[in-house]
Amino acid sequence: MAEAASLKVSVWRGGEDGGFARYDVPARANQTVLDVVTHIQRELDPSLAYRFACRVGMCGSCAMTVNGRARWTCRTHVRKVVDADGALELRPLANLPVIRDLAADLAPFFDKWQRAKGSFQPKDAPDGAVPEDFAVVPPGSKARREADAGIECIGCAVCYASCDVVAWNPDYLGPAAMNRAWTLVNDVRDGARGERLEAVAGDAGCHSCHSTQSCTERCPKNLDPSSAIAGLKRTLFWDTLLGRR
Repeated sequence: MAEAASLKVSVWRGGEDGGFARYDVPARANQTVLDVVTHIQRELDPSLAYRFACRVGMCGSCAMTVNGRARWTCRTHVRKVVDADGALELRPLANLPVIRDLAADLAPFFDKWQRAKGSFQPKDAPDGAVPEDFAVVPPGSKARREADAGIECIGCAVCYASCDVVAWNPDYLGPAAMNRAWTLVNDVRDGARGERLEAVAGDAGCHSCHSTQSCTERCPKNLDPSSAIAGLKRTLFWDTLLGRR
């Protein structure tokens, strides 16, 4: 099937009540979606607002909704997401307020990290100070493996934008916040385990997850927030059954 010579790009413009603007962008070999957005901003419409930084899949700040799916635009090749007609639709990330155009406001996303007690609290330094000695954590231990499984999350919010439960319940903490909570629950150096489990045990926490696994399917770093949430559910169950909470 022949590829289109130009791309028909529909880009969200304005705020929550905005609409789509249409741009024709030349199709090029090895072109990413971020390349397309950059071309529009530099060559066609300098007023277009969007967010990016590293361009190499390290920061996650370029995440947008591409043809209905949240993705890192710097790592998404155009040829993988357009058909022969070259149609491309770009929106800001779902489940978040829109600042302008393709830039979403991530404040609610990071506020939920705080609500889930997503900050490391050293056991022997309750005031947050750095302990004098490094803790030795055996790399082969079960808890270490559980913590390692989710520690590479960079907070890009792709999982949050893909979560059906967040769309239904704006108070839901979301997969990234609970993945972070699970990582810290399994960190033997952390001293806020009980407080953290209480934070994710309410109606907006892990028990509201329907296990549709959109977060796991769409995580650009191949993490598994669904398993992290399941781990929180199991831990809360056993802690309740055994009278530890």
